Amino acid sequence: MIDMDTELFIAALVFIIPMCFTPGPNNVLCAAHGSQYGFRKTLPLIMGMAIGWSMLGLFVGGAIVFIEKNQSFFDALTYVGAIYIAYLGYKVWQSSPMSDDEKESTRLGPKTGSIIQLINGKAWIHFLVLMTQFGTLFGTTFVAKAMLVLLNLVCGLPAVMSWAAFGTQLRKLFSTPQSARILNRIMGTSLLVVSVWIIVKA
Repeated sequence: MIDMDTELFIAALVFIIPMCFTPGPNNVLCAAHGSQYGFRKTLPLIMGMAIGWSMLGLFVGGAIVFIEKNQSFFDALTYVGAIYIAYLGYKVWQSSPMSDDEKESTRLGPKTGSIIQLINGKAWIHFLVLMTQFGTLFGTTFVAKAMLVLLNLVCGLPAVMSWAAFGTQLRKLFSTPQSARILNRIMGTSLLVVSVWIIVKA
C-alpha cells in the first residue's frame, strides 16, 4: 500500500505542471516541427521524447547520489544541449518551404526525440529537483521513483502535444510560401532564444 503525503503530492504537481508546459527545448521543438510537418507527423518525435524523458527520469532516480557528486559533468551536458538546440534553430530559421518529398526526408522521428533528452538541460534540472525535493512522494524504493516518473509523463505528454498542435495551427495561418518563411524565422528564433536561456540559467 502506498503511503502518500497529500501536501507533498500537491506541491509536486505545482512544480511539475508549469515545468512541463512552459517553453523549453521539447515544447518549442514540437511547435517548430508541428509548424513544418503538421501534428500527426510530429507524433513519432513526441513518442521518442516520451521514451527518452522517462528513461532519463529513471536514471536520475537511481543515480541521484552519483549525479550530485559529478555535477560538473552534467553541467557540461547542458552546454552541449544548448548548442544542439541552437543548431536546430538555425536549420529551421534558414529553411524554405519544402516539397512533400523533402519533408519526408528531413522530419524528425523517435530516435531524435529520445536522444535529445540526454542533452536537454531543462530535463536534467527538472528531474534533479524532482528527485531531491519530491523523491519520497510514493516511497523510498526504485518502484516509487518510477511512479514519480510516470506522474511526470502523464503531465508531460499533454504539454508537448499542445505545443505541437499550436505549431500546426500556425502552419495553417502561414500557408503561403512567403508567410511560411516568416513562420520558419519565428520558430527558428524561438529555438535560438531557448538555447541562450539554457546557457544563461546554467
